[in-house]
Amino acid sequence: MSSKTISASDLRKGLADALDAVNTEDILIVTRRGKKERAIIDLDRLEDLLATSDPAYLARIKEARESKDYFSHEDVFGDL
Repeated sequence: MSSKTISASDLRKGLADALDAVNTEDILIVTRRGKKERAIIDLDRLEDLLATSDPAYLARIKEARESKDYFSHEDVFGDL
């Protein structure tokens, strides 16, 4: 994961290009008056972050691991 920094004024001037530059691995840090204030991240990454902070989601993962009721990465993808 990498981060890029852009000032709010540069973001206003080139919003489309700035949004295009953000991918699933990047975070765009927005600064105002030299201070970091906000971040722009890819929507898929945000959804992943939100899911990992959901206690119900984490409980389901724990339950599946304990019951062995899941497929491993190797089971699904083999030697790709």
